[in-house]
Amino acid sequence: MAAKVEDRRVRKTRRQLREALVSLILERGWDSVSVMDVCAKADVGRSTFYLHYADKEDLLVSGIDELHEALAGVNAKAAGTFGFLQPLFEHARDNRRLMQALAGRKSGQTVQRMFRDGAIQLVDTELVALGLGGEVRHHTARYLGGALGELLMSWLEAPRGMDAAGLAGLFQQLTSGVVSAAKGVSRR
Repeated sequence: MAAKVEDRRVRKTRRQLREALVSLILERGWDSVSVMDVCAKADVGRSTFYLHYADKEDLLVSGIDELHEALAGVNAKAAGTFGFLQPLFEHARDNRRLMQALAGRKSGQTVQRMFRDGAIQLVDTELVALGLGGEVRHHTARYLGGALGELLMSWLEAPRGMDAAGLAGLFQQLTSGVVSAAKGVSRR
């Protein structure tokens, strides 16, 4: 029973810290937020912060890691390929201000790299399920992961009327040709 209470407290503290970080980023921008600011906003002591995270980047990464895990879970349950796309685009749409506040700033490279790496992992899992293997799969996952990141960022910067479902469908259509070509290359 004590372990469950502790787990609940840990989850609550981590949630408070993440919410405080997001709120401060939206208010001030990434570069102006310190660990002390996050602790004050979350009403958590500095030592408690450091029990959970090494620094504010680690706190940010934890949120992205949680998103990646959630998308991987959605993808595993989805019928068809690339089931994570629509939930990903919906999450990005719902958090547009935060993503724009992070992109292009000092943190932007870190966030974009983490997003790209997560997208590559999700795409790679799909390519394995589609029967693509080896070095061709590796390069195809990087190619499609980069394309996914670019498509998402351009949609967030200047939406042109396409919703998350439409964007997911477009990516799936574009991707089917790439996957077919990659399968052809791997058979040679």
